[in-house]
This record gives sequence, structure tokens and C-alpha cells, in this order.
Amino acid sequence: MPYERVTLPEYPVARDMWDSIREEQRPIMIYGMGNGADKLLDRLSEMGVQPAEIFASDGFVRGHSFRGKTVRPFSYIKENYDEFVILLSFASNRPEVLEMLSDIDKNHDMLIPDMPIAGVEEYFDKDFYNANYLLIKAAYDALCDEDSRSAFASVVRYKLEGKMTYLEGAWSTLDELYSALPEEDIRSVIDVGAYNGDTLRQMKEYFPNLTSAVAIEPDPKTYRRLCKYVDTESSFEITAMNVGAWCDDADGVFQSSSNRNSSINSTASHENVSADVKLVRIDSLDISPDYIKYDVEGAEKEALIGSYETITRHAPTLLVSLYHRSRDIFDLILYIKERYPGYKLYLRRLRCVPAWELDLIAGT
Repeated sequence: MPYERVTLPEYPVARDMWDSIREEQRPIMIYGMGNGADKLLDRLSEMGVQPAEIFASDGFVRGHSFRGKTVRPFSYIKENYDEFVILLSFASNRPEVLEMLSDIDKNHDMLIPDMPIAGVEEYFDKDFYNANYLLIKAAYDALCDEDSRSAFASVVRYKLEGKMTYLEGAWSTLDELYSALPEEDIRSVIDVGAYNGDTLRQMKEYFPNLTSAVAIEPDPKTYRRLCKYVDTESSFEITAMNVGAWCDDADGVFQSSSNRNSSINSTASHENVSADVKLVRIDSLDISPDYIKYDVEGAEKEALIGSYETITRHAPTLLVSLYHRSRDIFDLILYIKERYPGYKLYLRRLRCVPAWELDLIAGT
């Protein structure tokens, strides 16, 4: 979709969403449960902020409680409070959910806190922005087209202000994302963070000359699901590996939750179970790829470091997730720009709340 032209916030930023939450006089309502709500409630507790209620959509309330509070249906909140502020604590890319959230945002004051997904909880707040402004501006300037810079600036403004409007104006369809790739030239791929094969299925659809893939997935349970898909795929050859991509060949600890919150070297949550995993450098695999996708839940930089020789030798197109850690949005862009100065850099984001599904496309 056409991007609204957005620029970076002026430096220095004096206020952010967290200041607004800290000073809020109206009752604060947490929308959602689970790991995201846990992180948000911990953050609010550190700030001395006590939410009034936790609620869910009416059809999902079954009389249960969360963190010591009865989970209310949304209808209860609207019936019992004249004024309130909503803090969204879950993620979704489902169109019907996004439309529902858009309607809620139009009728109520809603903020969507940006919560780090992996690793140390370093928040993208005003202090973070001001301290890293020169790096953020350098990454913004490194992008090759206006759509990329607008998407980058929209995500930064969202992170600072928590407003859904910035997420609604800076996204691409899946077709638009893949159209930015050299689809017909891609024959051999490495899918780093292959999950259950979902992106391999996309590659099959969009890369007409695809002949082979190496699928890397460290989560043991998810790897078994990946293998079921591999066993049924006959249109191109897939080699599945139950390992984690890293900067060295080593043994590691994997925090497994059998979903996209699984990660290497991350902080465990109530959903995580530790598992041993073999860590490998992409360079040690001796593969000649045309395309590498990196979506490894916060270990993207380590995986890129371990791919240096492969990228230097074969110049594959790269697709790198930029949303797992607060500094990924500038750190990974600058890493690739410095090491591969001949690459052109583009940013695209699929529609999602919060600012997940943010990808850097790098290629010659």
C-alpha cells in the first residue's frame, strides 16, 4: 500500500509513551494475557503504575484470573467505567483482529507498548532514542528508497508514542514484499529460523526456479513439525537441520516454547523450557545460496557474523528480521552496510500489531 511520508522525530525527544502512562489519571486497562501481559505488568510495576483491570474480548472470557486479577470481558469495562485508557499486550497479524483493534482505537484511547521480544529488556524509550540518535539517523539514511525511510520512521515514532496510527500507515502486502526480491534468480536458499516450513511454502510460491533449500530450526518440537512438511514436499529439495545459527560452532542453550517466542540465549519466561542445541556457523555448511532469510528471535546478528564468508563469496540476497531487540532496527542495518557496502538496503513491514514482521532486504 502507499506509504504516508513520515520522518524521524526531532532530536532530542522530551516525552514518550511511558511518560504519558506514568502521568495518566484515568483507570488503565490491560487488554490481553500471556507472556506479553506478564512483561507489561512487570514494567508497569517498576514504574509504580497499578492497572485497574485486565480484560479480554467477550468471547474469550471463561471466569479465569491472571496475575491475581479477574479477567473481565470488554463489555464489562465499557459498562462500568466512563473513562479509561487501554494498553494492548498481545500481538496479531490476523486481518479480522487488526480491523477490530482499529475500531477500538477509533473509539477509545489505546496505546500499544513496544515490548522487547528477546534478550535483555532494553526499551526503545526517549532515553534510548536520544542516546542512540546518531546511529538511528545513520541507519535511516542508509536505506535506498522513500518507502523504506517512511517505514523506518513510522516504526520509530510508534515505539516512542505507542500509537496504532503509525502501524496502520507503513506496511506492505506479502506480494509487495516478495516483489522487492529477485524472485526468478533465486534457486538455492537457506532458511535460518525455518519454524514449521511456513516461509518455505512462501518461497515455493514466489521463487519459480527454486530447486533446493537448507532449513535451520533449533526448537526440537517445531523441528519435528518442519520435518513433516519436508517429507511431503516434492517440488524442490529440502535439507532440514535441528541446529541454531550462530557466530561460532558450539553447544548452546535454547529457550523452547514451540512457537515464535523460542530463542537462543534469551531470558526464560513462564512459557519456556530449556533445551540443549548445537550451534553452527552458516559458513561451516559450505553452501552456495542465492538467498538467506534470517528470523532467529534475537540471534540475527550472531547468525550474520557466522555467515560472513558465505555472503562475501556468493553475494546472496538477504532478508533479515529487525524487530526482536530494540537496537536491531539500526544495529543490523549498520552492520550489513559496513561489511557489505555494495548491497542496497530496503525496509518492508507486513501488517501486524505491534511493530513485528519488520524486515531488511539487502542485495546487490
